[in-house]
Amino acid sequence: MRTTDIAIVGGGLAGSVTAAMLGRAGVDALLIDPHPVYPPDFRCEKLDREQVRVLATTGLAAEVLAHATPSDDVWIVRGRHVTRRHIGQQNLLYDTLVNAFRGLVPPSVSLLTGKVAALTTSADRQRLTLAGGEEIEARLVVLAMGLNIGLRHTLGMTRDVVSENHSISIGFDVAPVGRDRFAFPALTHYPDSIAERVAYMTLFPIGDRMRANLFVYRDPRDPWLKEMRHAPAETLRRTLPGLARFTGDFVVTGDVKIRPVDLYVTGGHRQPGIVLVGDAFCTSCPAAGTGAGKAINDAARLARVHIPQWLATPGMAADKIAAFYDDPAKVALDAHSAEKARYVRAIATDTSLAWSARRFANGIARTVGLAKLRDLSARRSASSVTAAGSAARSFELPA
Repeated sequence: MRTTDIAIVGGGLAGSVTAAMLGRAGVDALLIDPHPVYPPDFRCEKLDREQVRVLATTGLAAEVLAHATPSDDVWIVRGRHVTRRHIGQQNLLYDTLVNAFRGLVPPSVSLLTGKVAALTTSADRQRLTLAGGEEIEARLVVLAMGLNIGLRHTLGMTRDVVSENHSISIGFDVAPVGRDRFAFPALTHYPDSIAERVAYMTLFPIGDRMRANLFVYRDPRDPWLKEMRHAPAETLRRTLPGLARFTGDFVVTGDVKIRPVDLYVTGGHRQPGIVLVGDAFCTSCPAAGTGAGKAINDAARLARVHIPQWLATPGMAADKIAAFYDDPAKVALDAHSAEKARYVRAIATDTSLAWSARRFANGIARTVGLAKLRDLSARRSASSVTAAGSAARSFELPA
């Protein structure tokens, strides 16, 4: 039987970050995943400034971001108003992100290619049996299997759905017709009304490609999704009629990936010998843009703070494990992720008086803010001071 201090089950983002950090800290660990190289998977495809800040807490940011395409200048479109913001965005496909972390796992951490078929836990030692029959004994199991609920169910844990069919993420590549490139470096386009149940669409470069992510709130059986899959460019023009003012004529290249998302939390998780990270603990809404940061934060807090403390004393009782779930940094980010998911959906779809009033107030605030930015730019120009370094610039399209 193979023995280790930490057995990490699942080599997605949270599992790979945990393995890289523990390995670099000299902790005895191994990583179990069916794939020696993480395969293409439509999930997070860019990191905003806040997620980059969380990434920095791992100590691995420089090596990981070497694989990313930065796009600092982003055009944000709401109706005829356009704001250009410098947001420090880093773009890379999910499998590239995960494999970047896997590349930072030192040789001292073994990668076992396989699936865990059985798992028994206790306050002292944990036993894992792989599908091929190999057995592993560990002091602690880190469960990072994302949406796979099989092992959680065998341990009596529950999948408590908070919001079924909460959102749908759609990913594809776009290319301009008759031009070498689009006029914008990166673009976030909000719908003109809530009728189409769209949160927003964002376009950003990854290498020499222009990638698009579209977030909608529709029933998975909605015929619109079939239209989006088979005639994406035409469906986009109909759904976001203002988009063509910025893109001009364009085509969608490659496959259209569609991913429905349920929001859930895991219940019965405060057990001895096992800790859940990332989507294995609770999911997030891709439209809110918090999932990658939440998974990285889970892994970083666990690997840097809690596991070293737990290994310093015998046993892995449930009260030990509880310290991770009660970690203030984790609790705060999980709460922020859940609240932002609720807000982004409601502001895009809720027709109640309260949310209609909030959308109206947001529109007034943006108009006032844009006027102030234009005035600031004019005063800076009059003083012969360039506005190129300002945090945001705005302009308005002609009617």
